[in-house]
Amino acid sequence: MLEATKAGVFSRSYDIAVDGRRVASWSGRFWRNGGDITLGGQAYRVEATTFTNRFTMTDAAGRTVATAEKAGRKHWTVVADGRPHRFRRTSIWGNRQDLLVGDQAVGSIRRTSMWSGRVEAELPTLSLPAQIFVVGVMITTWDNQAAAASG
Repeated sequence: MLEATKAGVFSRSYDIAVDGRRVASWSGRFWRNGGDITLGGQAYRVEATTFTNRFTMTDAAGRTVATAEKAGRKHWTVVADGRPHRFRRTSIWGNRQDLLVGDQAVGSIRRTSMWSGRVEAELPTLSLPAQIFVVGVMITTWDNQAAAASG
């Protein structure tokens, strides 16, 4: 189980742990979508387009590691580890996204508390860098949705 915990109440930074052991960090950007991931001493950058919900994760050399298309919509896709991974939002009112193989849910990501910003993910078909990318993408998506709702 991967867990992301907000560094502070008004922070855009998260500590990411796997089975209780801190392995990475996510630092969201304040004025733009996307953020930065630090994992095992490696730096990754996540850039986003505003209107298409497309996210791209690159390594320090500028190589694309993962992409997400239409993130947070009813059906969306992450391409990582050389293949596509499909996600489905389970409810228009909820914050759970299921990872699918065929039509079967094999994992999920969800925000357990909007106030604390805590996120839990079980994404067994993805590598650890790709899992952290999905967490960062969804944190950004949920934060944007909350900002739009508060108007």
